[in-house]
Amino acid sequence: MTDRTITDRARRIALLGAPIDMGASQRGTLMGPAALRTAGLATLLESLDFEVVDYGDLSVAEIRDLADRPPAKANHYREIQRWTRVLSRRGYEIAQTGALPIFLGGDHTLSMGSVNAMARHWREHGRDLFVLWLDAHADYNTPETTITANMHGMSAAFLCGEAGLDGLLGDDARASIDPGRLDLFGARSIDKLEKELMRARRIRVVDMRQIDEFGVAVLIRRVIERVKADNGVLHVSFDVDFLDPCVAPGVGTTVPGGATYREAHLIMELLHDSGVVGSVDIVELNPFLDERGRTARTAVELIGSLFGQQITDRPTPSNAIAPGE
Repeated sequence: MTDRTITDRARRIALLGAPIDMGASQRGTLMGPAALRTAGLATLLESLDFEVVDYGDLSVAEIRDLADRPPAKANHYREIQRWTRVLSRRGYEIAQTGALPIFLGGDHTLSMGSVNAMARHWREHGRDLFVLWLDAHADYNTPETTITANMHGMSAAFLCGEAGLDGLLGDDARASIDPGRLDLFGARSIDKLEKELMRARRIRVVDMRQIDEFGVAVLIRRVIERVKADNGVLHVSFDVDFLDPCVAPGVGTTVPGGATYREAHLIMELLHDSGVVGSVDIVELNPFLDERGRTARTAVELIGSLFGQQITDRPTPSNAIAPGE
């Protein structure tokens, strides 16, 4: 299976909402999926000649609680455990259909299920999953290192197999990725113990200073090159607080000094050109804190760039090759 196969299978896109907000301290992200739909996500993707299937929003009402002992420092563990299990199961089922999944959040605990689903799917196809974490925060805490006990700050650590949340999936398959296949991009807020753990794992981090010095094009191409060298597949986990608050005010964890509107679009355009993106998260959009839907519209515009929207027609690695060549 080649990179171009990812582009071809991406002509079908599946939307799946996860209205979850107990992973963060600020409630309201449960309205994120509805806001993204209202901002025209499906319509935009269809205008780019994709077949879009919206599977609606997941529910955990019928998911039974497990009997494991919750960690001492993991707020709302039982509820998030239910979400992680149902997201992993449903995401895996959707990936099996051949569509490219876009997971609509909801807070960043969503990724504990979505990334597990995609890693499991691609492992069965003999390919490694890489993860690009576009976020102001590293989210590499564990129940042992966390200051707040908020589980959206543990998502990246969980998907890399860190200890502390080992019972989260119960008996369901856990498909962790190697820490070397995680790229944190745009970080500007990392806790002390979290930083020490990341250093021990040699996690790649592109902070805002590096972006200022080298520019996003050079740095994002390095990520793409690593994925291609391994014949891997890239999952893009897009936290809207990656953007500067002046661009995206509708988040509960704003950190000044984030990516500009144009930097974010360039990243998405280069990712589209690469042909390696196989799945996407959009997380931490809080419409309750937004300004007349501004952040939701910006997020939808960026997803448009990720899937090929452009001002002028220009040949790229993903659209310059005719089918069958």
